[in-house]
Amino acid sequence: MIYFIIFLVLIVLIIFFFVSIYNALIRLRNQVKNAWAQIDVQLKRRHDLIPNLIETVKGYMTHERQIMENITKYRSQAMNAQTVGEKAQAESLLSGALGQLRVQVENYPDLKANQNFLALQEELTATENKISFARQNYNDQVLMYNNKIQMFPSNIVAGMFNFKEEEFFEIKDQAEKEVPKVSFN
Repeated sequence: MIYFIIFLVLIVLIIFFFVSIYNALIRLRNQVKNAWAQIDVQLKRRHDLIPNLIETVKGYMTHERQIMENITKYRSQAMNAQTVGEKAQAESLLSGALGQLRVQVENYPDLKANQNFLALQEELTATENKISFARQNYNDQVLMYNNKIQMFPSNIVAGMFNFKEEEFFEIKDQAEKEVPKVSFN
């Protein structure tokens, strides 16, 4: 009888162990989804600000049409991206185009003094900072989740219930990694 009780206790402990690992994996997966949603909120805010910024700048920058077209095109690509990788690539292109815009603005003193432009530029700068923080949080959550999936013994439970690794939000475009050059010539 005592062996049967010990056997039942062991079975209960093993079940409890697997349930706790499974619940931890679910919690981490949901934290990754939440972190991605936070990035998405900030990217949506950025996408909403861009048309206003472009309209404000258009009146001053008639011959930099290509930059405006690129920003519009990359914004559209970013809004239509489906996967984390596609979104990261599209956002990288958009960031590069916005960097070019910031460099070109230096050539227009009247534009830099325009209150609408200054307000929009401040909003965009704040949004870019929030995007950076959201990306970092997302990547931190992905790291914890992926570690849990790969480490023993939780990798056994992850394999049994088909938990898959999440993709990091990485900057793959070399242009975004480079600092834009400002010239006053």
